[in-house]
Amino acid sequence: MTAEERILAYVDKVIGEGPYSADWASLAQAPEPAWFRERRLGIFIHWGVYSVPAFSNEWYPREMYMPGMRAYEHHLKTYGPPDKFGYKDFIPRFTGERFDAAAWVRLFREAGAGYMFPVAEHHDGFQMYNSELSRWNAAQMGPHRDVLGELKAAAEREGLLFCASSHRAEHWFFLGHGKEIESDVKEPLKKGDFYWPAMPEGALDDLFSEPYPSAEFLDDWLARTAELIVNYRPRLLYFDWWIQHEAFKPYLKKLLAFYYNLGVWDGTPVRVCYKHDALPFGVGIPEVERGGFADAKPFLWQTDTAVARNAWCYTTELEYKSSREIVQTLVDAVSKGGNLLLNIGPKPDGTIPEPDRRLLEELGAWMRVNREAIDGAKPWRIAGEGPTVRQEGQFTDKAETPYCARDFRFTAANGCVYAMALRCPEDGRFLIRSLGKSPDQNLPAFHGILRDVTILGWEQVPVQWHADLDGLHVCAPGVASDMPITLRIAVE
Repeated sequence: MTAEERILAYVDKVIGEGPYSADWASLAQAPEPAWFRERRLGIFIHWGVYSVPAFSNEWYPREMYMPGMRAYEHHLKTYGPPDKFGYKDFIPRFTGERFDAAAWVRLFREAGAGYMFPVAEHHDGFQMYNSELSRWNAAQMGPHRDVLGELKAAAEREGLLFCASSHRAEHWFFLGHGKEIESDVKEPLKKGDFYWPAMPEGALDDLFSEPYPSAEFLDDWLARTAELIVNYRPRLLYFDWWIQHEAFKPYLKKLLAFYYNLGVWDGTPVRVCYKHDALPFGVGIPEVERGGFADAKPFLWQTDTAVARNAWCYTTELEYKSSREIVQTLVDAVSKGGNLLLNIGPKPDGTIPEPDRRLLEELGAWMRVNREAIDGAKPWRIAGEGPTVRQEGQFTDKAETPYCARDFRFTAANGCVYAMALRCPEDGRFLIRSLGKSPDQNLPAFHGILRDVTILGWEQVPVQWHADLDGLHVCAPGVASDMPITLRIAVE
């Protein structure tokens, strides 16, 4: 029996023992992980062979085989023709000689993260963990280290929950353009080869696109994902976008039944994060890539975004966001019941680039002061107020949202309402209209008793406040910051 056959037989055995079967109605009964509402910040990590060229983005493996693309022209100029120096030839240069899992995870914890999501396998097909199913992995090539295993051990020592992301589905077509030119992607390709299957790329947004993924590839996808689950026990499993293709549906049902049956570690249920309605609603945690919702939602959800606008992995031409924008994204998501999964991209030697590190340190400094308004906090009766409305949907982070001093986001915890000013007023005067007195008790406005107002991180500053028909007026001379400011409002 091959390793794949053994794993697939185990998948069937676990499903047969229940309690969840491979159908959506059964899977919808699986409980949600309660910790996801208590830990609102996670760290995403895109690190792999694509980090070596450090050009364009993590789709370099695809685009280096496509004449007319920037990556193709860069590759010709820098490394030579792709039949002489192909993508596989970057692997020996992916050394990770300065990779320190403990240092990474310590930085994430100090940034305020409660969980982490390394990419276990990206579209390129190179596994960042030891595998029986392919020798093309970081334990047997490149760094010659079980990157995922080291990160999991470090996360457990630091108290972070370990999760994992698989982007294997896109490998069906990801290197297919290499067959259209003179390159090292050439037939015959067979299962187990790094470039296999390198199929023609159909319309990527077509849920029924041809060529239809084969049973051979889908069995491989299921076995790889099941191996990842068994050996590394991720608390959450994240799938990138292409699993919404119709061909994956029966395999997704089996995978979720296997994962949800097997994955109750330490009494905590597991969950799958997904994009683009790849799963029926209620079966997993929906993701909004580089975006969010306009209003608060009653269900678990997550936005995944990066410290840079133009790539998920390390490149030499990243357009970095400010720490203020990252905090604003976190605050906006949490006020609407969501989590933020923030991505960084380490260098091929295993070091975290200085801009990434600086942003994480600044985020951590803010979290140490304002954590009580974030972790474990719930949405208030309204998510926010102010003239600036963040656009709903994905890929809306192409530019920083121009929030002003009238823009607030709200959460509630500890008998308090937390009003987070997305931009601090220069004069230290805050006006929160949602906490003003109402002339009519039948209006859906605030009618509770305001007991006290303090500003997190500025508790020694005298604060004067009063409420009238215009709102809650807070005067705190001397309070000034380029970052969002949190007003803790004790209510009864």
